[in-house]
Amino acid sequence: MSTLNKDLLDATARTALNRASELMRQLGKPLVTPELLLVALLRMPESVANRALAHLAKARGFALADLEREAESQARQRDGRSANFTYVTDQNVVAPLSDETLVVLDEARSIALAHGEMYIATENLLAALAQPGVSTAGMLQRRGVTPAAVAGLMREGVVSRRTTMTDWVDEARQGRLAPLFFRERLLQQALSVLSMTRDRSLLLLGAVGSGRRSLALSLALLIAEGRGPAQVSSMIEVSNSAWLDNPALAMQLALRRAEGGALLIADVARFFGRPETNAQAQAMRELHKAIVEDRCVLIGTATEAEFNERIRPNTALSAHLHTLFVPPATDEECFEMLRLQRSMFERDYSLEVSEAALKAATALAARYVGEQPLPGSAVRLLHQACGLARGSAQRLEAQHVARALSLHTGIPLAQLEGDERARYAQIDAALRRRVIGQEEAIAAVSNAIKRARVGLKDPRRPIGSFLFLGPSGVGKTELARSLAEFLFGDEDALIALDMTEYQREESLSRLIGAPPGYVGYESGGQLTSRVLKSPYAVVLFDEVEKAHPRILDVLLQIMEEGRLTDGQGRVARFSETVVILTSNLGARYLNDPDLDNAMRALALEEVRAFFRPEFLNRLDEIVVFRPLSTEALRQVLDLMIEREIRLAQAQGIALEVTPAARAWLLEQNTDRHLGARLLRRILQRTVRDQLASYLLSLTTPPARVVVDAHPQQGLVYRLGQPQALPQG
Repeated sequence: MSTLNKDLLDATARTALNRASELMRQLGKPLVTPELLLVALLRMPESVANRALAHLAKARGFALADLEREAESQARQRDGRSANFTYVTDQNVVAPLSDETLVVLDEARSIALAHGEMYIATENLLAALAQPGVSTAGMLQRRGVTPAAVAGLMREGVVSRRTTMTDWVDEARQGRLAPLFFRERLLQQALSVLSMTRDRSLLLLGAVGSGRRSLALSLALLIAEGRGPAQVSSMIEVSNSAWLDNPALAMQLALRRAEGGALLIADVARFFGRPETNAQAQAMRELHKAIVEDRCVLIGTATEAEFNERIRPNTALSAHLHTLFVPPATDEECFEMLRLQRSMFERDYSLEVSEAALKAATALAARYVGEQPLPGSAVRLLHQACGLARGSAQRLEAQHVARALSLHTGIPLAQLEGDERARYAQIDAALRRRVIGQEEAIAAVSNAIKRARVGLKDPRRPIGSFLFLGPSGVGKTELARSLAEFLFGDEDALIALDMTEYQREESLSRLIGAPPGYVGYESGGQLTSRVLKSPYAVVLFDEVEKAHPRILDVLLQIMEEGRLTDGQGRVARFSETVVILTSNLGARYLNDPDLDNAMRALALEEVRAFFRPEFLNRLDEIVVFRPLSTEALRQVLDLMIEREIRLAQAQGIALEVTPAARAWLLEQNTDRHLGARLLRRILQRTVRDQLASYLLSLTTPPARVVVDAHPQQGLVYRLGQPQALPQG
C-alpha cells in the first residue's frame, strides 16, 4: 500500500486531513471519505476554505451548521472503496484513503498548479470537493458552492492567504504594500530598462540591506498606478520555501505566471554558476532560456561579488542582462524611510515611536553597525529596540535605541547616551591620563577628532590620518589604544595590524580578502572584515614601512577615498575611522631627550625619502614623538603600577608599592632607547612574576602585600609586618 506524499499539502491542508482521519476513527469508519474531509474543513475556522464557505453562506443564504450536519450524516452512511493509498497523520496514525478522496486530492493538486501554486491548500480541497462526480458535490452545489465561486472569491481578494507566489502589483492595487520611499534616480534608471522592447531583465546589485527589494516593490507600485511600462503588468515572487522544496517546479510555475510581467527573484545568483542538485540545474535551464527568449522580465537581486563570481562569467547570458547598482541610503533618506514605516512599527509592537528614536536609529546604525548598510541596519536596530521596550514602555525613545545597540554590540551604554559634545571637548585631558610626555601628538589627534565631530572634515575621508614617528616605547601604540578606549569605551576596539606580516605581495589578499575562486574567499580580509563589522574604529598599521608597496597603495586609497572594496565586492568605509601609521624611520635622530629642530628635520628627511610624495600628502599630520624624560618615565611607571594594583585587587589582595620600590624599579631602566617598553618588562619580571610565585606557595592568600626596596637585596615583600619575603 502506497503512502500519500505530505509535502504536496500546505500546513492547513495537512491539518484538515489529520482531523478527517480523527473523525474516521471516532465514527468507526474504515476509510477517509470526501464527506469526512468536508466536515473537517467546516470545523476549521482558521482555514481559508472555511472563510470562503462563511462568505458564500452569507451571500447565498444558507447555514454552515446545516451543511455540516448533512455532510456528517452522509459520512456515517458511506464507507467508500480503498484506493490502496494511506495518509500518515502528524501523530503517525495510518489512515486509509478512499478512491474518491484520492480523486479529490488529485483534482486539488491540478487546481493548485493551474493557479501557480505548488502546494494543495484548503481552498483547493474545497473546490475539488465541489467538482461534479464527487459525492460531496451535490450538497455543495445546491448551496451555490462551486469551483468557479471559490476561484472568484480568491481572484477578487475577498478571502486570501500567503501563497507560493505573490503578485506585488496586485498587492499594491489592493493597498497591501507597506509605505515605500521613492528613490527617484534609481527608479528612473530601472524604468528605462523595463521599457525597452527586448533584453529587459535587470539585476539590482548592492549589499544586503541597501534597499534593493524596496526598489523593486517601488516599481510594482508604479506599475499598479499606471506609471510603469505598459508591457509589464505584474511582478511575481516565489516564496523561499517553494524554491527550497522544489526549485524546478517552482521555476516552471513562476515563469508561466510571470508571462507578460516580471519575475522577482531575490538572491538570483543561486540560479547561476554550478548547480547543487538536478532540480536546481533544471530550474537554471528554464530561467536562462526564458531570459534569452525574452518570455518575461527578470528582476533579480545580488551582491557585486555574487555577480562577478557566478553571473558575469556566463557571457552569453549576461549580455541579455542589465545591472543597476543600489547604494546604501544616505542618513537623510534612511530617516525618511523610517518615518514612512513608523505606523507599521507602532502597530506591530503596540508602541508609540518618537521621532527622536527614528533619528537615533539612523545615526547609531550608520556609525556603529557596519555589517549591514542603511537602511537595513537602521530598520533592524529599530526592531531590536521595539522588542526590548515592548511591554515595559509605551513610547519608544532614543535611549531605548541606544540600549538595544549596546546590548547587541557590547558598546558601553554611557558612550551612546552621554553628552557627546561635552565629552569630546575633554578628549585632550582623557588622553593625557594615559599618554605621558607627548603633548604635541595628543594635540594633533585631539584636534582632528574635534573637527570631525562638529562636521569640519571631508565626509568621505577618515576622521584623521596620522603617521607617528619615534623610537620604541615612547607611546605611539599607547596613544592609539587610548584613543580607542575614548571613542569606544574599550581599548580592545583597536584594529591593530603588524605590517611586518605583510611584506610579500600576496599578503594583500589576507588584508582585503581573496578574490572569487581562491582559497580563503569566504573568510574575507583581516582589515576589511573588521571595518565592515565596526566602521567606527581606530585602525593601527604598525611599522608601516615594512609593508609591501602594494599594501601602501591600499593605504593611499583608504586615506584619499575613505573606502576599500574587499574580495567579495563589499565596500568597507573608513569615513568614521581614525587611521594611524607608526614607523621607526628616522628613529636614530629622535633618541636624544634634548631633541632639537635639526634632528627632527633629519628624521623627516628620511621619511620623505622613503614614502612617495602622494602618500605623504594624504596624511593629515606627521607626528613626532619625543623621547621620554626621567620624569615622564616615572609617571609612566606609576600608571603601570596602578594597573598591577587593580589586578591584585581583583584577586582580593591590597597591593602597595612603596616610593623606595618605585625608585628602584626606575633605576633598572638602563636602556633609555627602549623607553617605557623596558619598564613593562622589568615590572613583570620583578613584581608580577615574583609575586605570583610567592602567592602560589601560600595556603591562604594574604589580605595585604607591601613591595619595598632594600639597599642590598633589591625588592622585598611584606605581609603587613616586617617579615622578609623572597627578593625580586
